[in-house]
Amino acid sequence: MFFFLVGGLEQQATRMLKSGAGKCVACGSRADLVEYEKVLKLFFVPVWRWPGKHPLMRCDNCNLFYPPPPSPPIDVMRCKTCASDVDPSFRYCPFCGSAL
Repeated sequence: MFFFLVGGLEQQATRMLKSGAGKCVACGSRADLVEYEKVLKLFFVPVWRWPGKHPLMRCDNCNLFYPPPPSPPIDVMRCKTCASDVDPSFRYCPFCGSAL
């Protein structure tokens, strides 16, 4: 006796957080920032759903899910003595102790 099981794991967008937040990395069309859930399907019927950990970008054209680009870095200063990145609100370098 032989059994054939059809199933799969799929990602589905549940809520749009920001419309037109970027461009798709595959096709270059508009992409939205969405919350998503993962869905386990057996014989094309959803069996189990669980939420995704972090918001993802979803392409409107090719339905590709991918992580959003990293946020731009905050303003940083460099220490003149040790060349370490330092928060601009500091008066002294936390790495070498010299005055900024």
